[in-house]
Order: sequence, then structure tokens, then C-alpha cells
Amino acid sequence: MIKKHIPNAITCANLFSGCIGIVYAFKGNLEVAAYFVVLSGIFDFFDGFAARLLRVKSNIGKELDSLADMVSFGFLPGVVMFQLLGQSDYSSQYLPYLGFIITVFSALRLAKFNIDTRQTEDFIGLNTPMNTLLIVSLPFIKTDYPDVIGSTALLVALTALVSWLLVSEIRIFSMKFGTKGWQENKLKYIFLILCVLLVAALRFVAVPFILVLYIGLSILHFRRIPR
Repeated sequence: MIKKHIPNAITCANLFSGCIGIVYAFKGNLEVAAYFVVLSGIFDFFDGFAARLLRVKSNIGKELDSLADMVSFGFLPGVVMFQLLGQSDYSSQYLPYLGFIITVFSALRLAKFNIDTRQTEDFIGLNTPMNTLLIVSLPFIKTDYPDVIGSTALLVALTALVSWLLVSEIRIFSMKFGTKGWQENKLKYIFLILCVLLVAALRFVAVPFILVLYIGLSILHFRRIPR
């Protein structure tokens, strides 16, 4: 049946987009790399959506999804941070390689996700697409705030922070919609509305605030709900 291959084909499109993004990132064109991250994110959303819609979930699909995510949301953000550290105010020959710590912890996060039965509905630790969105927003923010994003101390601290968040025990809500109802998805709708307002007001600078909002709302939400 052709339909059983559709979700995997979409996953492969995620992987392909990530590969192209990595090429642009290594060439130093971080803005174009970011656009391919967004494209990968769209494919990553729709492969799961297609699998649920067509009812063709499979073990190979789950493994393929993780492998694709490792490229698009693991290796690619590591390359972006590698480049940013290389352009920072205290660049050295070896400092940029610290960026690949993000890649290492993304791999740990994806491996943990595959065997953690607690993550069937929500996440334990920051998901790799959201982390990647933060990292690829930095070159755009740097255009308006070069001294801030060009700070080696900030980039190293951010690398350490997101690496910890990826494998942390913080419970974070998933943005997958089982139904369209307001009551069942109130938190997600509120989050999306706030995201739109932040982007409208701050453009790319909104992304770090969106991440803080995402984690903050998750902590408040799950504090009221027993594990």
C-alpha cells in the first residue's frame, strides 16, 4: 500500500531539508540555514500527523523520525553555534567546537525519548525542534544586537543551558493536537496566541521569550497535575 510510505517520505523530506541547511550553515549563510530548519520543522509536524491520519504508525517510522531529527535538530544547530562562536568576541582555534556539545546532548535527548514511556503524550526535557528554533534565531537577532549575540560568554552559557534543558527532567507540554476543542487544548491555544503577539511586537527577538514562556507555562501547568 502506497499510503503506508507517505509518513516516512515526509520524514525523509525533513532529513533532506536538514542536510541542505547544514551545507548553508557551514558556508556561513546562517539565515538560509534557518529557513531550512523551519521547513524541516514543518515536515516533522506533518509526518506524525500523516501517520495518525492514515493510521500507519510503525517502528521503522519512529526510528527514522529520530534519525532525521538528529540531523535537522541536532547536528544543524551545533553547526550554527559553531559558526557563531567562531565569529564571537573571543574566538580561538578550538572554541567553536564547543557548539557541538548541543549536538551531543540532542543525541542523548532523542535516545532518551525513544525509550522513555513517560513521553508518550508530553515531553520530559526540552524538545529538539524548539531548541533548534532558538539557536537559529540568534543570527537574526545578531543583526540588531551584534554586541550581545557576539559575546563569547553569552554563547557558551547558552550552549550549557540548552544542553542541560535537553536532558532535564522538566515536564513540557506537547503541541500536538488530538482534537480541535478549546477546552482540551486551552493551554496550547493560549501559548500560540501569545507567540503570535510576541512575534508581531519583537520579530526574531521574540524567540528567546517564547522559549521562556513555553517552559514557564509547562512548569505551571504540570505543577497542578500529578505525574
